[in-house]
Amino acid sequence: METVYLGIIIFLFMLAIFDLFVGVSNDAVNFLSSAVGAKVSSYRVIMWIAATGILFGALMSNGMMEIARHGIFRPEQFYFQELLCIFLAVMVTDVIILDVFNTLGLPTSTTVSMVFELLGGTFALTLVKMAGADGMHFADYLNTEKALSVIMGIFLSVAIAFFFGMVVQWLARLVFTFRYRERLKWTIGLFGGIASTAIVYFMLIKGIKDTSFMTAAAKTWIATHSGTIVLVSFVGLTVLMQVLHWLRVNVFKVVVLLGTFALAMAFAGNDLVNFIGVPLAGYDSYLDYAANGAGSSDYLMTSLNTPARTPIFFLAAAGLVMVWTLFTSKKAQKVIKTSVDLSRQDEGEEMFGSSAVARSIVRTSMSMAHTLDRITPPRVKAWINSRFVADEAVMADGAAFDLVRASVNLLLASLLIALGTSLKLPLSTTYVTFMVAMGTSLADRAWGRESAVFRITGVLSVIGGWFITAGVAFTACFFVALAMYYGGIVVMVAMIVLATVLLIRSNLRYRRKLKTEREDDLFKQILAEKDRSRVWELLRRHVSGTLAGMLAYTTENYASVTEGFMNEDRRLLRRVAQAVERKKDQLRKLRRREMVGLRRINRNTAIEKNMWFHLGSNCCVQLHYALKRMSDLCREHVDNNFNPMPAACAGEFRPERDRVCSLLERATQTIESDNYGDLNSLLSAIEAEQDRLMELQRLQMNRIQEENSSINVSLVYLNLLQESLEILSALRHMLRASVNFQH
Repeated sequence: METVYLGIIIFLFMLAIFDLFVGVSNDAVNFLSSAVGAKVSSYRVIMWIAATGILFGALMSNGMMEIARHGIFRPEQFYFQELLCIFLAVMVTDVIILDVFNTLGLPTSTTVSMVFELLGGTFALTLVKMAGADGMHFADYLNTEKALSVIMGIFLSVAIAFFFGMVVQWLARLVFTFRYRERLKWTIGLFGGIASTAIVYFMLIKGIKDTSFMTAAAKTWIATHSGTIVLVSFVGLTVLMQVLHWLRVNVFKVVVLLGTFALAMAFAGNDLVNFIGVPLAGYDSYLDYAANGAGSSDYLMTSLNTPARTPIFFLAAAGLVMVWTLFTSKKAQKVIKTSVDLSRQDEGEEMFGSSAVARSIVRTSMSMAHTLDRITPPRVKAWINSRFVADEAVMADGAAFDLVRASVNLLLASLLIALGTSLKLPLSTTYVTFMVAMGTSLADRAWGRESAVFRITGVLSVIGGWFITAGVAFTACFFVALAMYYGGIVVMVAMIVLATVLLIRSNLRYRRKLKTEREDDLFKQILAEKDRSRVWELLRRHVSGTLAGMLAYTTENYASVTEGFMNEDRRLLRRVAQAVERKKDQLRKLRRREMVGLRRINRNTAIEKNMWFHLGSNCCVQLHYALKRMSDLCREHVDNNFNPMPAACAGEFRPERDRVCSLLERATQTIESDNYGDLNSLLSAIEAEQDRLMELQRLQMNRIQEENSSINVSLVYLNLLQESLEILSALRHMLRASVNFQH
């Protein structure tokens, strides 16, 4: 039996390696967003600094491993087999949740999933044990006090991070303003000294005392002289930062890079337990069982109550895996987009729509702001407003925000996470960094009336995903642990096979997604370009691509929906309906991107082309609505198993449908090639096709009056004809809009 248990432990470590890959891809880039968003240095330099921080943090994360050992449950009340069941349930559930959430595109948190999976698995076995033992209570099995502090720490960190991010950034902006280079004579040394000292204190004094290689004498000396260390560090670092400023070194860049190192270190020190804490606890349990259990089925795991003494080899190996993933993962290079976009200073693409809750929050906030505005003395109000003139911001080309905000983001996030680590609370790196960034962007007045509702919706969406993670993790692990407990080795092996299959499928799906996913490089160039004439050329290409892409999409789905109706193909109609639903959000994003582009070109050109741009955009919307109306009606008709389209109607409609598709293809080629020499001929052909479709409408109306035909199918057929006319009408307007916008 010990061989089987050893196999399970090995599998736990295999899942831990997978978790390290995924965890770094999803979470570790949180500490890159500020440095990358502010363009503080080259991407490679930032990555090397972050990698060094990860390696140091991994070596100092030993103390956090106790969360998985006895932070949630009381190991002295559980047998080895029962804890092994919990550990395996946690790791298998983690894989299942990750696969499901990635498939649905929902945000997750490795910290929340690990804590609530441990809680769910322990709760399941606690109920089982309480049913067979008299006089036992939940507190006898669950470490309720510690578990509650962990859960409260995780969720309170959301509000704390947002509040302090907002307050500290507001104060920092009052001091430095957006023209921070003019106000650095003496304040920068003090700011740099405070920031550096805080990082040294929390990252070294609070973090190094729990490392496995620190001797008792060294820990005692650090604890005894911590006040002296902080004072000397503050004086020395303040002087150093001031001297660097006199030497024309940008101290904010130094603070940002130091903060990147500190946050990477805090991430590894705090979050490493999420990935390898459970396998290491299982490994220690197995060693104790093999040495002292003597094959007994009732051997209690009291040994897990002792402090964690993780071998340095495991910590170093985990750190190296995280570093390797950071450099090689393509996903890791894309994840920072969400937090950077939601916190950027200027306009750009809004990734989220609006929601009723967000609109209500915006209205309430505006009402409170108006009240404060009325009671604030005019001079105070004028002085504060003078400190927040964003037009004077000093930012690198392509940066989302300036170095002042980047410094506050990194400093606060690293301090909060390091504080949680020192208190043995596994705070979520994702929670803290994201909410600090949202707080600082709000304080910087980056959320204007045009963007606030979208950004609040984004914040609520991300936070909602975290709460969903907690509920799903608890529930799923509860049932998986019960199944393993009652099913024994057979169910454990089955779950191992399921987890392996899901891992393989998830990796294959992600690779296919990478192949099909295409970033909007033109929009990125528009945002980065400063020359207005060059922006105009890029915008012309972008608009042309949008119109041509919409026509190609219309051609494909118009042919599919009509063919699906005539052949009663439910599956094809379902695919079209799904494609139509996805297209709505895409059109909205494309329109917002191009509106941003219009604001970056010459004013006279923008005014001249504005009408044609909106006409083309409206034509795209009309094409989408025509397809949606056709799709909904045809799908409902076929789903209800109503009469099929008569052969006579299908015979007369199919040639006209093919002509409409041919006209759409000709228009697509015209717009893509920017060659409008044949435009008049194309418009004449569209008008001729409209006449033929109207003739079919009259013919079908006569059939309805003269024949005993099915009303339902006649209505759908008339709808197809009418929407075909709408498509051709929108096509004519789109061609006019395109030629006038491009030339």
